[in-house]
Amino acid sequence: MKKRILIVEDDRPTRYLLSRVLRREGFLVVTAADGAAGLRRARNEKFDLILLDIWLPRMNGLEVLAQLRADGTAARVVVMTSDTTPQTLLRAVREQAYQYVSKPVEAHALVEVAKAALAASPAGPIEVLSTRPDWVELLVPCEMGAAERVENLIARLEADLPAETRHSVGQVFHEMLTNAIEWGGRLDPNRKVRISCLRTNRMLLYRIADPGPGFKFDELPHAAVSYAPDQLLEHVSVRQKKGLRPGGFGILLARAMVDELIYNEAHNEVVCVKYLD
Repeated sequence: MKKRILIVEDDRPTRYLLSRVLRREGFLVVTAADGAAGLRRARNEKFDLILLDIWLPRMNGLEVLAQLRADGTAARVVVMTSDTTPQTLLRAVREQAYQYVSKPVEAHALVEVAKAALAASPAGPIEVLSTRPDWVELLVPCEMGAAERVENLIARLEADLPAETRHSVGQVFHEMLTNAIEWGGRLDPNRKVRISCLRTNRMLLYRIADPGPGFKFDELPHAAVSYAPDQLLEHVSVRQKKGLRPGGFGILLARAMVDELIYNEAHNEVVCVKYLD
């Protein structure tokens, strides 16, 4: 059965282009030109995915999101917006938007986002605990799909940083978050990782706390960080014997790419600091 997609977009050329491209991909597409009309269609018809602009006449996209959440809609919502301020993005997360696409929308890139959203396994909500621009705090289910969504969000929040800084902190954030979800949370979506992102004029700080008991470095034979510099590849054979995916360089690389990497005593919480001047 063809997947049904609702596009809620007030710009007529954009609405036409997106609907045309998605129909060519085999989707059944319905459109609405304002927030009130979009909400009415979402309530009266069944959709698998909703592509929702934020700044809409009659009812903006955030208001539509809030109503959809209150209604308990099963459709996933991808937000399309040129407003990438932390308040807007985090409110969209709070109202359980699944993903975010920057405008102007590149139609074929949106097709890939739509396919990924429709193919993804059911995911628990990301809880927003703080939306201050200088202090963002989230509770994230221990599943890799949620990690990808959070990484996308954090990358957008840090879009004003120099490219080199974005790359280094983004890679470290990815390594620490996936470690927390995979090893601390054991990929159990009922368990949560707590993430704090603090930003000042001179510093960017990530704090990631997982629900696991922690670890000891001398109990990580599958990680490169456990070996002397001239024995870094010893962990590869250990990973092969354990049937683990290739890798094991995460902590070692993280130490090289940020200015401070600090674990608590139990090693189930880590702080990463990058100085900005």
